[in-house]
Amino acid sequence: MVLVLRYSRTAPIDGPRYLASTAIVSSETLKILICILLVFKDEGSWSDVWNVVWDEVILNPWETLKLLIPASLYTLQNNLLFLALSNLDAATYQVTYQLKILATALFSVWMLHKRLSPAQWVSLVLLMIGVSMVQLDADTGESKVVKIITRHDSDDSSEEVTMAPVIVSTATQRTAGLLAVLASCLLSGFTGVYFEKLVKRTSQTLWIRSLQLAIFGLIFGLAAVCIADFGQVQEGGFFQGYNATTIAVVILQAVGGMLVALVMKYADNILKGFATSISIVLSTILSYYWLHDFAPSFSFFFGATVVIVATFVYSLR
Repeated sequence: MVLVLRYSRTAPIDGPRYLASTAIVSSETLKILICILLVFKDEGSWSDVWNVVWDEVILNPWETLKLLIPASLYTLQNNLLFLALSNLDAATYQVTYQLKILATALFSVWMLHKRLSPAQWVSLVLLMIGVSMVQLDADTGESKVVKIITRHDSDDSSEEVTMAPVIVSTATQRTAGLLAVLASCLLSGFTGVYFEKLVKRTSQTLWIRSLQLAIFGLIFGLAAVCIADFGQVQEGGFFQGYNATTIAVVILQAVGGMLVALVMKYADNILKGFATSISIVLSTILSYYWLHDFAPSFSFFFGATVVIVATFVYSLR
């Protein structure tokens, strides 16, 4: 998903690029459809599906509202993901994003009362060292021409203004990308642990929980469209800039969200970190050979190796 999303935000296109906020709404809508189909698979008839959804979602508002917190934070996290990948190469993003393991560990100790072994705490220190090494070869000398997006405080809307291009250094872009990643790490740690606690201590099925989460995600996603991109949607349409790559991003985000729910139910955040370490290797290789937006240096190679080793050590029982 990271590689395809990065490609969709940087590849040359004819016409306007798709709006990140509408892609998130499309992804949440697809999640709702997937959840309904899975409930139908369990129940066997559409009338039973309606009864289950009515009883568990509509008539059980307290349980439904428990998903309000992770839904709002996941929506913010998804928007930060788009921001980060618009300013960082995929490999640097993937490795830096592993700071979420540290955040997840701290929230797990606090919220789930988990006890970590000394080796796991050592792995967290290695993680910090590895991420620091990755940043040593940051390029701060180049600049590029960009367009300006302005926000009007009076009506909370934003629009793209036609004006002379300005020069913004890549250091500014990289800083914005790194800040977005760090914020995503904190949100990922908290929401992951909160959702894990919720799906493991409930009588409702995983599909109903995922449906509740997707409904709130859709609501917040639509709010983001109205606040940030309403003018552009009015001008160019909701699906402006959509192509095969955009559709792939939407599908991968939806399916990835469902897979995370399965991991939270039948495994935990630690094993999810183990799987992520494999994606670091794949993303680094493919980012170099496919996207051509990353030239690994020795410091990156060393830092990435330390991060991968730390992730594997942290995943050990």
